[in-house]
Amino acid sequence: MSPAASPPASGGAPSPAASAKPHLLVVDDDADMLRLLSLRLTGAGYRVTAVTSAETALNQLEIERPQLVLSDVQLPGKDGLALFDTVRERHPSLPVILLTAHGTIPDAVEATARGVFTYLTKPFEARELLDKIAQALALSAPAAPASSQADEPWRAEIVSRSARMAEVLAEARMIARSDASVLLRGDSGAGKELLARAIHRASPRAKKPFVAVNCGAIPENLLESELFGHMKGAFTDAHANHKGLFQAADGGTLLLDEIGDMPPALQVKLLRVLQERAVRPLGSSQSIPVDVRIVSATHRDLDAAMQAGQFREDLYYRLNVVTLTLPTLAERREDIPLLANHFLHKLAGKYQKRLSGFAPEATKALTAAAWPGNVRQLYNVVEQVCALSTTPLVPLALVQRALRTPSVEVLNYADAKQKFEREYLVNLLKLTDGNVADAARLADRNRTEFYRLLQKHALTPGQFKSDGVAGPADVVAE
Repeated sequence: MSPAASPPASGGAPSPAASAKPHLLVVDDDADMLRLLSLRLTGAGYRVTAVTSAETALNQLEIERPQLVLSDVQLPGKDGLALFDTVRERHPSLPVILLTAHGTIPDAVEATARGVFTYLTKPFEARELLDKIAQALALSAPAAPASSQADEPWRAEIVSRSARMAEVLAEARMIARSDASVLLRGDSGAGKELLARAIHRASPRAKKPFVAVNCGAIPENLLESELFGHMKGAFTDAHANHKGLFQAADGGTLLLDEIGDMPPALQVKLLRVLQERAVRPLGSSQSIPVDVRIVSATHRDLDAAMQAGQFREDLYYRLNVVTLTLPTLAERREDIPLLANHFLHKLAGKYQKRLSGFAPEATKALTAAAWPGNVRQLYNVVEQVCALSTTPLVPLALVQRALRTPSVEVLNYADAKQKFEREYLVNLLKLTDGNVADAARLADRNRTEFYRLLQKHALTPGQFKSDGVAGPADVVAE
C-alpha cells in the first residue's frame, strides 16, 4: 500500500446497524499502519474512526464519543501522551490504549501508572491487540446501544445514543427504585423535566400522578396556594376549596422545577411539609397527610445561593439526597443529528410537509453550532426550518439562516395572543406600580373589564406595588 493513501475515516451520523457496534477512535500518523489497524478492527466487528493527529482526534471526540481510544505515542504536534492527558480530563471513564516503539516504553509505563489502560509495543500480534481491546471494553462497562435503550418505555421520551447521557440514565433508573429525593441540575433547555418524568415512570409510583410546577413562573402570593391548596374564603378570590399540587400528586411524584427561584418565605413552609409529610391548606387549621416523592430541578448554582442567603441550607440537604447533572447539548454532540431528525419527523406532520432529513452539510452545521439554549433551542431551530423548507431534504442555507436568527418559540395564534396579553398586562402594572385605575386608563379599558383580564391571567395588583407586599386584600376581585 502506498504511504500516500488516505486513511479511512467515518463522517456523518452512523447507520443504526453501525452504531450498535463498539466504536473505536484510532490515531496514527502512519497512513499504512492506520489503514492496517482499521481493516483488522473493522473485520473484528468494530466501528472505526481513523485520524492522523491528536488535534483531529480531539475534534472528533467533540462530535462523537467513542468507547475506546487507540493511539500511537509518537504523533506530530501533540503526542499520544498529551492526547491521553486531555482525554482523561474530559472523559475520565474512556479507556485509552497506547501503541509505543521501544524508545518510548518508559513514557508508556508512566502513562499506565497515570491511568492508561495498557500499552502495546510495536510490532505486536493482532490477537494480542484484539484481546486488550475486548478487556478494556468489558471493564469500562460501555453503555447499552441506543436502540435497546429506546425500547425501554420508561425513557422513551429521551432520544440519545451518547455515553454521557447513558451514564445519567443508568443512575436515574437505579435511584428511581428508591424513594429518595432527587435534585436535577443542568442548564435551561437540557431536558430536566423529561428526566424527572422518566424517573417517575421507572419508579414503583409509576401508576400514580406525575405533577410538575415551575416555582419561578408563579407569583409568590399564588404559589403557596398552588402548592398547598386553600379553603373557601381564605382570601378574597377563594370562592371554593382548592386542592394543592401536593394533594394532586399524592402517591406519585411532584417535580418542583426551578426550585432555586422559590422565595425564602415559602422555602420555610416547604421544608415543614417535607418534614411532617403533611400540608395545611391556606385558611385551614387541619393538616392533611401526603405521600409524595419529590424531584426538584434548577439551572442555578444553589451552593452560591446558600452562601448569599437566598436558599436555605436545611432545605437544600432535604432536597439533595441524590444529584443528577444533565450534560449540555454541546457535551453530547453525537446526539444532535439523532435529535434533529427526530424533531423533524415529528414536526413534519404538524406542518403537513414531506421531509426526509437534513443535507449532510446541514447536519454538520447543526452538530458544530454552540447551542446555548440546549435541546429546547435545537427544537426551535428545527421547527423554523421545518416551517420554511420547500424541499424534502433541508438545505444548509436554511439551517444557517435559522442558526443566525435568535431561536424563537413558534406558537399558534391563540397561544401567541395569550402570551402577548399577559406580558402587556404585566408591563402596565409595573409602569403604574400596581395601580389598577391608572393601568386601565392607559389600556383604554374600564376597571371591571381590566380586572377580568387580570383574573384570566392570574395576576394580582399587589405583587406589583413598590413595597413588594401583597396581602389577601390585593387578590383580584371586583
